Amino acid sequence: MTCPVPSHHGQVTVEAEPPRRETIRPVLRHGGHGRGACSGVVASSSAIGRVRLHGTIGFVTADGRFAPSPTGTLHLGNLRTALVAWLFARSQDARYLMRMEDLDSGRVRERFYDQQLADLAALGLDWDGPVVRQSQRIALYEEALEALRADDLVYPCWCTRAEIREAASAPHEALPEGAYPGTCRRLTAAQRAQREAAGRPPALRVRADAARVAFEDRIAGRCEGVVDDFVVRRNDGAFAYNLAVVVDDADQGVGEVVRGADLLDSTPRQLWLGARLGLGAPRHAHVALMLGPDGDRLAKRHGAVTLADRAALGQSAADVRDELAASLGIGARGEGLAPAELVERFSVGGLLEAA
Repeated sequence: MTCPVPSHHGQVTVEAEPPRRETIRPVLRHGGHGRGACSGVVASSSAIGRVRLHGTIGFVTADGRFAPSPTGTLHLGNLRTALVAWLFARSQDARYLMRMEDLDSGRVRERFYDQQLADLAALGLDWDGPVVRQSQRIALYEEALEALRADDLVYPCWCTRAEIREAASAPHEALPEGAYPGTCRRLTAAQRAQREAAGRPPALRVRADAARVAFEDRIAGRCEGVVDDFVVRRNDGAFAYNLAVVVDDADQGVGEVVRGADLLDSTPRQLWLGARLGLGAPRHAHVALMLGPDGDRLAKRHGAVTLADRAALGQSAADVRDELAASLGIGARGEGLAPAELVERFSVGGLLEAA
């Protein structure tokens, strides 16, 4: 996937001291799975899906969302992304929705649902309506999958991880390096019967035919990517992130997806899938990640990276909010702006100028 931005990811470095602001413009690796270069959505064919969900379809709102996974405590990078998404929504008098992406039942822990919400509230972030859990929305994902099946857009895949790595390492014409080459899509009837008889449950992949998708990211600019045959349901029966997020955003009427730059690569896949299902395409804004002093993505090993960690050092949640706002170019560190004041000062142009 390609974007007309510098050759390094936009990132913010954080240490035990306040984060040092670097560039905030995310960058994609050239060529990736459903990945692209970075303007309106362009898909290779028209929408043919028949699924009808319950949210806003066919036009774009400014409603946004934050969708963490309740698998651990939110760190400063997560909180910074939540703040940016909240500012995008509130500065446009739009809704800010909260969704828990809890389909990975093996990693989800019940205590983190409330802990994550408490940390967001402590920062002064509010949200509209009830908190949605993906684990309670399986029927919607089944509906979408059936629509894809009806249009012959999915096929079973028995490949192991090792087989996928081996197949993806070879060059495959239009597909970028590392993309799944569609091995199981080309199985003969006999080969398919042999795999079925072995008893190993298959994953389900889409038939994307190396479609090219272009879109305009509000931070990264124009992007374009080639879509591989990505998984929509895992072999353990769990629905994959790319399917669930497309269905959820459409059903909830989300028109502005603001999230971390690490998810920019997945956007072509999601736009392609939404078009196949006949769903409206949201706008996107991918914000910089926060890094530790070693240059790696921020993690617990980097020290005081959560609100509880900072509280132990004598910092309040308001202090942390002030620190995060300063890293976005909103006010000076120590200015102590209230959430409403941050909304008044926020602009996408200002976000780009802070880079």
